Amino acid sequence: MRELGSFDGISQDIPELRRLVTRNPSQEIVADEEIPSNYLELALKRIEWYVKKKNSREFNSRRYSFLSDPVITKYDVISFYLLCQSIGVKFGPNSRETRVMVEAQGDLVQERLGKLSLQESRLMVDQSLQLLLKGDTVHWTFFQELLSTRKIQLTELVLDQGELILNQEDFMDRFGPRIKHRNPSSMYQLLIGDELKELLMVKMIMQETEDYIKQVHEKARLMVEPNPILLELAEEIAEVLAEPMQSYGYGSGRGGSGPMKAGPLNSQAFPPCVKKALEGIKSGGRNDAIVLFLTPFVSYARLYPDVFRMNLSKRVSDQDPQLEITQNEILPLIYEAAQRCVPPLFDDQPQEKININAKLGFGMHSELKIEHEGETTWYTPMSCEKIKLHLPHLCRPDEVCKKIGNPLSYYNRMQWESRSLKQADDSGTTANSAENRSEGAGENNSSPGQGGTTPDKPGED
Repeated sequence: MRELGSFDGISQDIPELRRLVTRNPSQEIVADEEIPSNYLELALKRIEWYVKKKNSREFNSRRYSFLSDPVITKYDVISFYLLCQSIGVKFGPNSRETRVMVEAQGDLVQERLGKLSLQESRLMVDQSLQLLLKGDTVHWTFFQELLSTRKIQLTELVLDQGELILNQEDFMDRFGPRIKHRNPSSMYQLLIGDELKELLMVKMIMQETEDYIKQVHEKARLMVEPNPILLELAEEIAEVLAEPMQSYGYGSGRGGSGPMKAGPLNSQAFPPCVKKALEGIKSGGRNDAIVLFLTPFVSYARLYPDVFRMNLSKRVSDQDPQLEITQNEILPLIYEAAQRCVPPLFDDQPQEKININAKLGFGMHSELKIEHEGETTWYTPMSCEKIKLHLPHLCRPDEVCKKIGNPLSYYNRMQWESRSLKQADDSGTTANSAENRSEGAGENNSSPGQGGTTPDKPGED
C-alpha cells in the first residue's frame, strides 16, 4: 500500500495483472471482459465471486481461479483495502455491504487454505494465529468481540481456568492426566486439531476486517470528503449485490417455484406448528415457543422468506428500512400469541419483550432502534428436527411436513402452490369467458326464421 503511494492510476490498466490471470492453468476465461485489468476490477471480482458462489446454480469456480493464485498477492492486498475503504466511507459498519465483505473475506481465506497442502495449511494457520493472538497465553475474554458478534461460540473453544488451549503440548500437559480410558492424543485431534485452529483464524480475520471498516467509517465522518474513486467503487459494489436473481438461475430449473418475494403474511399457508403457537401455549415452553420459534418464523416469512434459497445474511432493516412493517405487523402478531398463552407470557415475564428484540437483531433493548441493530443476530427459523427435539408439543405434522425440513420451507411451498392455483384459475376463467362470448355471439346471429332468440339465463355468459 505504501508503495502505491496515492490513488493516481488506481483505475489504469495493469498488463502484468492480466498476464498473471491468463497464465493460470486452472483459469477458465469465456470472455475478455472477465479478466480483471486493474485494482478496481479485481476488487469487484472478489465480491462477484462470493455472491455468485452463494447464489448461482451455474457457478463455475474455474472462472475465479486467479483469486487463489499467490502470484497476484500484491494486487489482491490493495484490492482488499480498496473494498474496505469504499464500503466504510459509503455504507458504514452496519450495512449489508459490510456483512458481505466480511463473509466473502472469510470464505476466500478458507478457499485459499483448501488449495494448500496439509503441511502448508498448518504452517499458515499457526503463523497467522501467532500474529492474531498476540501472545502465548490468551484468556477467553480476549475473544469478547468475536463472541458478541456471534462469529464464534464459547462452547467451541477449549479452555482451562479461562485460558485458551490450542497447542497439543499444552493440551497434553493440562488434560492428559485427567483423561481416562481414551487416548489423549486422539482427544486433542477431536476437540482441537486443525479444524478449531483454522476456524479461529478465519473468524478472527473476519473480525479484523469488520473492525477496519468501522475505523474507516468513523474517520471518514470526522475528516475531509473521501476520494471520489472510493465512492464510485462503492456504487459498483452495490450494483453487484443488487444484480437480479434471474441472472443466478432462480425461477427456472428444478422446482420451478421461483423466488419468494416479501409480502403480507398468508395465515392459510402456515404450517401446523406455527398455527399452534399462534393459538397460545397452554403448557410449559412458552418462552421458547414465542421467542425462539415464533419470532424468527414470523419475521422471516414476512420480510425475507427466501433466506435459505439466497443463503445471504441480511438484517431486518435491509427489508424494512423504517421498521414500519416490524412495528405494525410482525410484533403485534407475536405479542398477541404471547397474550394467548396461559398464563400470558408478558404478565409474569415482561423481559421476554427484550429477548424478542434481541432475536430480531436489535440487542438487549426494550425498543427497536436502528442504532442498536447488529448487536445481536437476526435468528433464522428453527428446523423441524430442532422443533421435534426442543418443542415436541408443537410438532403435529401433516402430509406436507413429510416433504420439508423447516417451517419456513413449508410456508414457501404452500405460498407457491396457492399462487400456482390462482394463476391456473385466472387462466381458466379467462378461457371460459372467451369461449362463452364466442358461443353467445353465435346464438345472437341466429335468424327469426330459425326460431328467433331467447333471453339468456342469468349467469350463463
